[in-house]
Formats: sequence, C-alpha cells, structure tokens
Amino acid sequence: MIAPELLRQARIESVAHSLREDIGDGDITAMLIPAGKSATGRVITREPARLSGKDWVDEVFRQVDPSVELAWRYQDGDDVAADEIIFTMTGPARSLLIAERAALNWLQTLSGVATTCAGFAARVAHTKVRLLDTRKTIPGLRLAQKYAVTCGGCDNHRLGLWDAFLIKENHIAACGSIAGAINEARRIAPARPVEVETESMDELNQALDAGADIIMLDEFSLEDMAEAVRVTAGRARLEASGGINEHTLIPVAETGVDYISIGALTKDLRAIDLSMRLD
Repeated sequence: MIAPELLRQARIESVAHSLREDIGDGDITAMLIPAGKSATGRVITREPARLSGKDWVDEVFRQVDPSVELAWRYQDGDDVAADEIIFTMTGPARSLLIAERAALNWLQTLSGVATTCAGFAARVAHTKVRLLDTRKTIPGLRLAQKYAVTCGGCDNHRLGLWDAFLIKENHIAACGSIAGAINEARRIAPARPVEVETESMDELNQALDAGADIIMLDEFSLEDMAEAVRVTAGRARLEASGGINEHTLIPVAETGVDYISIGALTKDLRAIDLSMRLD
C-alpha cells in the first residue's frame, strides 16, 4: 500500500516535470486564441478501459490554471465503455489546450496499466491468488504505475529496494547460504518482510527451515509448484515468478500459490486511445 502523502508528493513533482517538458517557454500555438476566450470541452475514450489517473489530470489543470473546472463522470477503478465521455471541462480556452497533452498522457498511460491489470485479474478470479507487479516500471513513474495497478484489481510488490527484503542468488552467494542471508536480514531490519528467491525444491526447504516470510518459486514447473504448496503447508507464502503471461497464468494460479508476480503489468503497457474535443 502506497502512503497517500508519498503518492501525493510524487504526483505533484511528476506532473510538474511533464508540464515543463511539454510547455517549455510557453505554448506559442495557444497564443493564437484570444486571452479572454472561454471554452468547454470533453474527453472521450475510443475503446473500453479501466480508468486510472484522475488525480493526475486534476493536478495538471491545477498547475496550469486553477480556474478550470472539471466534471468527472467516472472515477478511478471504473470500467468505461468505448466512446463514453470521461469528464468535461470549462475554463479559458488557452488553458484547456495548454493542459491537453499532459493530461491525456497521464490518463491514457495509467488507464493502460489498469486495463492490463484488470484483464489479468479477471482470468484468475476463480482462485485465491493475488497478482503482484514488479520493479519493472517506467523510470520516474513507479508510484503512479503502482497506483494504477491497484485500480486494475492487482496488488503491489515492494515499492523499491528499501521497504522489503528480496534475497536473490547473488545475495545468497555473498552471504554464504540462504540461512545466513535471512539471519542477517532479521538483524538489519527485524520488522521488514523477508522474501527469498529459490530455484529448486532443496532451496525451498532451506528457506522454510530458515523462516522466510515469502518464498519465490523462480521458473518452477507446474508440478514443482504444486509440490511446493504441499510441502510448505502454510509455513510461508509462496510467489510464482518467471516469464508468466496470459497464456500460462491460469495453470500457475491453480497450483495454489499465494502470489504471482508479473513484470508485464507495468512494463508492457499499451496506452488507452483518448480524445479531447472542445465544444
């Protein structure tokens, strides 16, 4: 769960950056429009989508011109049909056009993440598995993308390198053993969850004996995943990982693992097709 204040600060900073790169010294084309001219407009989705990014759009218009008024017909997490109006706007015509691209970029990108996640989540709704994102995010947009993941009905893995341990092969080699790495993690930050990546049933048993909270099953076969669920018997949570996609997702979920982590939730996104029209 992303702390609201952390997300708010990231949103303010990232929106400001997006406006700087788009507007630069000023929108010279918007200057063609008389300064006092007002306008109304609407944003439409051209395809079905799971909505995410409302607060980013609000922040764009707030930073460009707080006098612009937005009226939202849908909220984050809602499913929107093709050709529906997502929100309408009223304000100075120049401001609407200056904010247009940055606002749509945020909404189409985050809705793209949420829509992908909703599709994955729907495939495994008949199981108890939770789908997790990864750190494979667009640089600078991690918190925004991870927020969008939750709008799509999936869950967040760790936010970064600071909020949870994920002990991998190289960490184990440097520490000398799985048990050694877990013991050191407990000493450094006793309150942080400890996850260990394993590549065999032998490593799984070592992680169980050492008291790992979560054990990642990296590239396990379906048969070995099912056996891992049986052997673990609730002593730790199990996370399946490694090249899992829409074609392999359901069989993996049906093995009984607790989590499945999928890099494609954030790294392979396709933006939703949106359009803004002034009346």
